Amino acid sequence: MIELNGVQKVHEKGMLIDIPSLVVKAGESVALLGPVDSGKDILFQLLTGDLHPTMGSVLVAGVDPYHEREAFARLAGVLFPENNLYARMSALDNLEFFCRLRRLPGERAAEVLEQVGLADHLHTSTDKLSPGLSRRLALGRAILDHPRVLLLADPFAGCEQASIHVICQVVRSQVQSGTAVLAFTHDATNLEMLCDTIFRLEQGRIIESFDPREQLQQRRPFMIPARGEEKIILIDPADILYVFARQDRAFLQTREGSLPTHFTLAELEKRLSRSGFFRAHRGYLVNLQQVKEVIPYTRDSYNLKLKDEAGTEIPLSKSAERELRGLLGY
Repeated sequence: MIELNGVQKVHEKGMLIDIPSLVVKAGESVALLGPVDSGKDILFQLLTGDLHPTMGSVLVAGVDPYHEREAFARLAGVLFPENNLYARMSALDNLEFFCRLRRLPGERAAEVLEQVGLADHLHTSTDKLSPGLSRRLALGRAILDHPRVLLLADPFAGCEQASIHVICQVVRSQVQSGTAVLAFTHDATNLEMLCDTIFRLEQGRIIESFDPREQLQQRRPFMIPARGEEKIILIDPADILYVFARQDRAFLQTREGSLPTHFTLAELEKRLSRSGFFRAHRGYLVNLQQVKEVIPYTRDSYNLKLKDEAGTEIPLSKSAERELRGLLGY
């Protein structure tokens, strides 16, 4: 259902994409995992027809997305990095509008809202929905046509755990119906619920593939040791608000206080990179699940406000803010 053969995308600065072969069959769910500069955004544009490969062929549900735009739109559902919803319309009005555009029966809108867990928000204005509920609605729009292929860019962007579970359930239901799914993300967290295989992408090339469930089993139990009074305390990464450096040692900040470790900040960054931690500043790693707001103070000065009771603020460097903007798509 998704097939890339000898695909290259060349820019004046060099090779952006070089994938000899990639196939996602009907009833398979696959993820491409890579950082911002891995080429995954360019590959997403190649698969949605926004870019044409320099060499090779791209087929989605048997059609060339660049040259056969109308056929691609009928056969593929796309969840873009941005939700692209009509803010002043209700959840139901949004989907009914797209049903009319695609000549689908109007009742399909309410059916899909039930699928994505928004039956209680039919008449809620989209700008009143939480980020997680908005993401669910955007996914609902992508599956309106019973697509043969689903392309998902950062499917969990802005989602809390409840929405992540709903999205995974909806996608898995599509897969069981024979849909081919390809997700693009920078974070492996929760992918074991979404897909069967992960391909790691670096500098436009696939460097490895693995089963996320096997990887998850290998990682468990995953705790960070810290020093207490005459004892070692094991800390779940989910309980860490942020990590900070002091005199070449890293300290874990939890809601109960700070605990010293025998690691450097760089060593902990490697350990925590797959658990949603982000280098906000040269002296800080932040658990992105604990971040509530990005606060700009000046053109070049930013802070991250956390969800803890004290509303702790962590400095965010200018370069890190640009990277975070790319990761989260805000």
